[in-house]
Amino acid sequence: MDRVTDETHAAVPVDPVCGMKVQPEKAAGSAVYESVTYYFCGKGCLAKFQANPQRYVAARASAPMACCSAEPLGAAPTPRATPAARSASQGKYLCPMDPEVISDTPGACPKCGMALELAAPAAPPARLQYTCPMDPEIIRDAPGTCPKCGMALEPMAASRSTGAAEPENPELRAMSRRFWTGLILTIPVVTLGMLADFRVASLDKASWVNGVNLILSTPVALWCGWPFWVRAGRSVRNWNLNMFTLISLGVGVAFAYSVAATLFPGLFPSGFRSQSGVVATYFEAAAAITVLVLLGQVLELKARGKTGAAIRELLDLSPRMARRVDSSGTETDVPLEDVRVGDPLRVRPGEKIPVDAVVLEGASTVDESMISGEPVPVAKGPGDTVIGATINGTGGLLIEAKKVGADTLLAQIVELVAQAQRTRAPIQRLADSVASIFVPAVLLCAALTFVGWAIFGPAPSLAYALVSAVAVVIIACPCALGLATPMSIMVGVGRAAKAGILIKNAEVLERLEKIDTIALDKTGTLTEGKPRVVALHPLANLDESRLLTLAAALERGSEHPLAASIVRAAQDRRLTLPAASNFQSYSGKGVVGTLQGQTVAIGNTALMMDLKVELGQARQVADALRQQGQTVMFVAVNGVAAGYIGVADPLRPQAPAIIAQLQAHGLRIVMITGDNSVTAQAVARQLGINEVEAQVLPAQKHEVIRRLQAEGRKVAMAGDGINDAPALAQADVGIAMGTGTDVAIASAGVTLLRGELGGLVRARQLSGRVMGNIRQNLWFAFMYNGLGIPIAAGVFYPLLHLRLSPILAAAAMSCSSLSVVTNALRLRYVKL
Repeated sequence: MDRVTDETHAAVPVDPVCGMKVQPEKAAGSAVYESVTYYFCGKGCLAKFQANPQRYVAARASAPMACCSAEPLGAAPTPRATPAARSASQGKYLCPMDPEVISDTPGACPKCGMALELAAPAAPPARLQYTCPMDPEIIRDAPGTCPKCGMALEPMAASRSTGAAEPENPELRAMSRRFWTGLILTIPVVTLGMLADFRVASLDKASWVNGVNLILSTPVALWCGWPFWVRAGRSVRNWNLNMFTLISLGVGVAFAYSVAATLFPGLFPSGFRSQSGVVATYFEAAAAITVLVLLGQVLELKARGKTGAAIRELLDLSPRMARRVDSSGTETDVPLEDVRVGDPLRVRPGEKIPVDAVVLEGASTVDESMISGEPVPVAKGPGDTVIGATINGTGGLLIEAKKVGADTLLAQIVELVAQAQRTRAPIQRLADSVASIFVPAVLLCAALTFVGWAIFGPAPSLAYALVSAVAVVIIACPCALGLATPMSIMVGVGRAAKAGILIKNAEVLERLEKIDTIALDKTGTLTEGKPRVVALHPLANLDESRLLTLAAALERGSEHPLAASIVRAAQDRRLTLPAASNFQSYSGKGVVGTLQGQTVAIGNTALMMDLKVELGQARQVADALRQQGQTVMFVAVNGVAAGYIGVADPLRPQAPAIIAQLQAHGLRIVMITGDNSVTAQAVARQLGINEVEAQVLPAQKHEVIRRLQAEGRKVAMAGDGINDAPALAQADVGIAMGTGTDVAIASAGVTLLRGELGGLVRARQLSGRVMGNIRQNLWFAFMYNGLGIPIAAGVFYPLLHLRLSPILAAAAMSCSSLSVVTNALRLRYVKL
């Protein structure tokens, strides 16, 4: 295989796909081809190679190239061009093999010995892709129309607002231009038609009227309606019949008939002639339908543009510029997109922090309410982390960028929201199943309408038959049916994000409404997750300091919140903690290790029983502490009880009121905890919870959820720890507290960014509002078609002489789509 030889180091394998130098021990994968092993920098390159290895082996043999550049491998690195705004950062050099090695001067990498290269500019922005709001599985690299439904594709990634009421939309601009042109030409056509209908100046008998209408309506039907013709042709070619199939069919029949009646009137039988003997034309119907559909498209595109407002508001939280500091201390304002990991940035008082970073110098308070929901600013100093888009207080800070671009917390939130907006709720299957047979059914209905009017209709029967069939085709356009669900999902998920609730997908949103049982983890969910040591009871001739020293030294290796409280208590007393060895963690029980030659264990009663430690009277005293809501951990040294520590985790202040509110809504509340039953019951009494699952090991939590589901319950699980992840995944809806671990958040369908229980109520309330909105939209869609089609077909004509002209049918069709989108937009103003 290809290798690059450098004077400073041994031969290094090269990724045959992208040309990157790859150390075998750091490779993302490898593959063997013709007895040669190739190593790859990432899974993507590996997949490409496995799909066609010969291509890449041949290409590497003929012209080996460096990764992401046009330089032959082994050639001296050429400094990459950078924007003028980034000139201040060109003192940065990094290793191509170990990019975490960053230097202000050129030289050799201290890890691998390779020559450092001048830092490349920020990666170009990811290629923008487009998707259909009605059919999100359709994804394209360029704007256009959906091959299934014909709707205009929308960008998958939202952009910042530009200060205008809505971002520029080329589809909207084009539709608006066609609409205004068509409106100007259609007004005289419709006016002449109305005058003829009211027998003004006998215009219905004037031959020149049809000629004028032909001249005026032709550009309307052909040029203004051209997008509809293109989309209809594509729908027929792909056999995905949609609203534009019906629109074009209706307009095409009315226009073609009118053209033939104007140019060749002698070809038409008496059934098409009025009492005056003139063949009636329907230019005004063809032109008016086109203009009304264009108007509906313009209004719909404007309304759909507002559905992305929530994401744009999230994007607008971050600043547009950052103040970068170079090695000489010079400060330069640069676009946020040019900030790189490792860049030092100056944040002045009152400014927004540009990226996720760590504080290098300075002290200040930062308003993190955007993420935490807590109104009290958080003190920050050297070594503390700060989150992009949060607001600096009165002090100046020098920070080092740690996460930029798509890696920042805000960007991840935006991406999660955008992904959720593009998912489909199960309720949409109803609309999809109806839509799949809708267009053929409408065409059949139109054919039956034509036959019925032609046989039983009054004179001119064939003209009435044609007009009624066209009206059926026009009013039955299924656009409203297709938009009913995705519009509500887009707006609802965006509204949830503004309220600090991240919804993973539309299915979760629908499930949440049906939840009847909520299982709540105790620590970190019902409690603050910041327990404090409130009691120290040494035994075996130890004092409190020695007991706390042993416990804290051992608990330094544990990630549990209770362990952190013990370590924090030792630090508050300024105790010196010896190093522990042979550390072992027993999930849900405690930890064991060696300290200064002694075997030390700290944990609950279950651990002591496993280690055969006699607790004696300490067990009864510990039970009394548990009755007060304390968690008791025993300490044993060399198999002998050395004391016990009482730790209390304060309840979240709003927890009792939230629990009462959830119960008032008829929800069954179950608390799950690893604490023993006495402590758990004490906490449950304070919260008003009647059902408690105590002493549940992490591996057993999902079994509790499964048992509840076996009872026929729809269960939501709320938790924040790594040990909650299996239960969150098992539940019908997993709800992660945003202050918890990444694993818990990844396993959950709903994330409460602010980490407070009130989000549970708001999430369920929003779910009900969104699902109710979807049902309203589906009702609107079915109502329009359910009433409109029979009226247009003339079912009520024998009794009420009620007919629907194609023009009114087009207006009703546009109103149906607009009403669905407008109704969905109401969710933007739901109070949570």
